[in-house]
Amino acid sequence: MPSSAIHIMQNAIKKYGTYEKFEDQTGGKVLQRSAIMALIQRYLKRDELEKEIMVNLSEDLLSRGSMTRTKGKPTLNVRIVDLREYWVEGLLRHEIGTHYLRSYNNKFQEWYNWRVRKDLGMKPANPTEEGLASLHSVLLRKDPCLWRIALLYYVAYKSTFMSLKELFRDLGQFVSNPYVRWDYCIRAKRGQGDTSLPGGFTKDQVYLEGALQLLKNRKNIDFHLLVQCGKVSWEDVDSIALLANVKDTKVPFFMQDLTAYHKYLDKIVESNDLNDLIMDDV
Repeated sequence: MPSSAIHIMQNAIKKYGTYEKFEDQTGGKVLQRSAIMALIQRYLKRDELEKEIMVNLSEDLLSRGSMTRTKGKPTLNVRIVDLREYWVEGLLRHEIGTHYLRSYNNKFQEWYNWRVRKDLGMKPANPTEEGLASLHSVLLRKDPCLWRIALLYYVAYKSTFMSLKELFRDLGQFVSNPYVRWDYCIRAKRGQGDTSLPGGFTKDQVYLEGALQLLKNRKNIDFHLLVQCGKVSWEDVDSIALLANVKDTKVPFFMQDLTAYHKYLDKIVESNDLNDLIMDDV
């Protein structure tokens, strides 16, 4: 898997030259708070969720976005620092179109109860959950490059046997901007008492792991059912299909046309040069 991450990043560097040029050419302009809020409200309206979800715009979040609950109500948290125009839609498809809607749909299923999940022998929701969200982040982009999740995987992997200083230096081969590099390194080393020692937060590897698993098996997965079944692994969908309650579930607007959706997935494979050798290694 580290080789897959490196391959994706090298492919991007071949096309754009540097990470900074990749951001400039694919991210669009940096938005102000009012413009970000306008895009969020437009998105919520398209999925008829404007009355269900609260919005919290912050400059202090570690990640770009997250879904939490405030006084029992779903809340979308967005870090507005250096947030670019074309990344906002991807962030919303990630947090709302994937995490929130799969959580919403999960409430209608028998496996909402963890004991039922155990009795059915179901797998954990990750890496499918984060993998699907990551694919949705880039789904409609002109160049759906998986650079970010490849970089997250690489940094998490390297952090397990490098100090913070060594990690920062090593990452220079892919990211020259020291501030961007620092953000990735701190994310990987968060929670570690002594950053001069090897070790890191390896959960960030699930994004790439899940995305590649889904892409490899994309022709055999019922993606509507994958969302409607809630917090489930793609590997469990076939076995639980007859038990699923899909009557009141929701599918995000960008997944309504499955033919178009599969074409978007094929484009992700093509844009990231995910050849048979890479896929066979997943």
